[in-house]
Amino acid sequence: MIELDKVNKWYGAGASRYHALVDVSERIAKNEVVVVCGPSGSGKSTLIRTLNRLEEIDGGRIAIDGRDIHGKGVNVDVLRAGIGFVFQHFNLFPHLTVLQNCTLAPVSLKRATAREAEATAMALLGQVGLAHKRDAYPSALSGGQQQRVAIARALAMRPPVMLFDEPTSALDPEMVGEVLGVMRGLARQGMTMVCVTHEMGFAREVADRILFMSEGRILERATPEEFFTHPQHPRARQFLSDRRRG
Repeated sequence: MIELDKVNKWYGAGASRYHALVDVSERIAKNEVVVVCGPSGSGKSTLIRTLNRLEEIDGGRIAIDGRDIHGKGVNVDVLRAGIGFVFQHFNLFPHLTVLQNCTLAPVSLKRATAREAEATAMALLGQVGLAHKRDAYPSALSGGQQQRVAIARALAMRPPVMLFDEPTSALDPEMVGEVLGVMRGLARQGMTMVCVTHEMGFAREVADRILFMSEGRILERATPEEFFTHPQHPRARQFLSDRRRG
């Protein structure tokens, strides 16, 4: 489903130029759930943002479903409409109701009828436990509720891939579980998912594979069992040790 081949990304210029992604190559299969973890500044959020061109790359190739997404002639708006992305800070439209947030893109970008879009949105809001909030505005919702609406909104476009960039890091601790519960449900349904997260319990329970990054490189690829019981790379061992002490 997703192929990265020697992907490189730099920020800045001159002496302050920073190599954020260093020759990253990876394959993610359809229906696979991959968790990307690592210390702050390791490149994991940059990596996931290259998968829908929120960040451009400076070298290499990324293909989704066989298509070079950074190639010439790619319509970025169409590309992003076909890839679900859930942000750290929700990014709901504050002037629209929950239902309107979930129906806007299918109607305007996928030419769904209002009735079709509403039926799909209500089914998805039911799936995330928020059908009763259809007429509420984001300001009236808790952080956890807003993030669940954001997930429903992304799913309303029927994407083949869902990307999550630290979806629980802006939430109060008591709200984290409700968002992770929705993500667990998607994993059980076979959704292809790439998740950047610090929630190691979720990674251990849900991921098919874990990618550990540091300084722009993928240093370890492992099943959750392998990663949490016998990490191979010294930096991975240090990362897990620091998490346990924290």
